[in-house]
Amino acid sequence: MGVLGMTASYLLFSLLHFFQFALAVTVCGLYGVDLQRARSQGKYIDGRWVYAEVVGGLAALTALLYLIPFILRFAAVTIWSFIIFVLWIALFGLFGSMYIHEDAEGNGDIQRMKNAVWVNLANAMLWLIGFVASATYWWTHRDRRSRFTGRAKLGRNASTRSTGWTA
Repeated sequence: MGVLGMTASYLLFSLLHFFQFALAVTVCGLYGVDLQRARSQGKYIDGRWVYAEVVGGLAALTALLYLIPFILRFAAVTIWSFIIFVLWIALFGLFGSMYIHEDAEGNGDIQRMKNAVWVNLANAMLWLIGFVASATYWWTHRDRRSRFTGRAKLGRNASTRSTGWTA
């Protein structure tokens, strides 16, 4: 039993997706500063920062869509969560190789990017948790039916006929 008819699993998934959304929007803000600065000065916009914005935007939109209750019942949710996780890991690797070992020396822009790298990793971990949780949820709650007619339910509480054969 949950709060106002919502199950505990839905509430936990909603909390996870809220944090995924919040961190994705944070990443969009952290990288958007440099993109806005480059655009206003008429300078070259680096594709790595655009990639960061695209990943942040996709993750934020996905997290918002995942707050819709019936969406989580589809198997594609698990696959898409894994894809978003891989995108975050790639983003962490891309900017981590650029900024983790960099010494900020009082430079606020470099310090902001060093912080953004760790927010990328936190995002990746949240999406990994979401992937594992949704895969587990889908596996335990899927509707299993017999192969040929589809009428018989299979699973933990379904009755099965014994073939009489023992090893």
